Amino acid sequence: MATEQTAQRILVIADTHNKLPPVVTEAARIANEIWHLGDVCSDALLQELKLIGPPVTLVRGNCDTNPDWRLMLELTRNSTRFRLQHIPPSPRQALGACDMLLHGHTHVPRDEIINGVRFLNPGCVTRPSRGAPPSFAWLEFQQNRGWTWTLQTLR
Repeated sequence: MATEQTAQRILVIADTHNKLPPVVTEAARIANEIWHLGDVCSDALLQELKLIGPPVTLVRGNCDTNPDWRLMLELTRNSTRFRLQHIPPSPRQALGACDMLLHGHTHVPRDEIINGVRFLNPGCVTRPSRGAPPSFAWLEFQQNRGWTWTLQTLR
């Protein structure tokens, strides 16, 4: 019996604020990619992530000072259009052509659909807010099953 292979496994983190808990480092080792949704807060933390191995894609957050980091990125993976940004847009803002919008900033996990766009937030591994536990997420694509979003809490 053939087993279904995961074609893409993306570790999604946000709001690390210059801290990278060991559990996130370990998770990064088994990822195909790492997406950081802003508030990295230091080039040294970015270098630490890059040394783990998987390619790192990031957007600049309101606490980041590196002007070379983009405020928003649009990516396509397995025919799905993603938009990455730190601060979530209001529901009235134009989103352009995206299927999933990933953001950080609020330190609170999110998974909701607004006007046909899936809004996802992995929460925060270092300083969660509003009673949310520390967390990060996995975005995985499996053949014939599409994308799955799995929140991983640290409690």
